[in-house]
Amino acid sequence: MNWIILIIAGLMEVAFTFCLGKTKTTSGLELYCWWGGFILALMLSMILMAKAAHSLPLSTVYPVWTGIGAVGAVLVGILFFNEPAFFWRIFFITTLIISIIGLKMI
Repeated sequence: MNWIILIIAGLMEVAFTFCLGKTKTTSGLELYCWWGGFILALMLSMILMAKAAHSLPLSTVYPVWTGIGAVGAVLVGILFFNEPAFFWRIFFITTLIISIIGLKMI
């Protein structure tokens, strides 16, 4: 169950990255809604990560949480914010995923 909580915490990190990106292109009430989503996702991410850290080793929790966020942020940038998806970017994100899996296997 704690692994599921940790994965959700990482996805909330991706959500707050998406909301932060949307604040660059909006104004007025919509801007405040995206800031609200950012703050809510940020709080949920931190709370869930702390909850997962109660029973999982912190040396695993933090890299997994950060890795999900980093990979998710790159994918969000590529899919929603027209950032480039060139070979080396995909290569290094892939090595990050492999490294996170390696931490889990140790």
